[in-house]
Amino acid sequence: MLNVQQYDVILDAKEDRCPMPLLKLKLALAKMAVGETICVYATDEGSLKDIPHFLALVGLPLVEQGEQDSIFHFVIRKQES
Repeated sequence: MLNVQQYDVILDAKEDRCPMPLLKLKLALAKMAVGETICVYATDEGSLKDIPHFLALVGLPLVEQGEQDSIFHFVIRKQES
């Protein structure tokens, strides 16, 4: 798994069902400063579609995406919109 110290925010949504990981991501992004990085951990397979789709809609970069031991991770850097 990734080094958690390289992120400004860690969002653990591993026990949440769709659409909660995405909703929690939206709330976290609203509180973050431009340039900060968030790592989202989720186990719901809906996140594989929902999070990248949302990021494409709002124009935020998906820096990294992966899976290990049935846990998906998404790394996002907040930019000015």
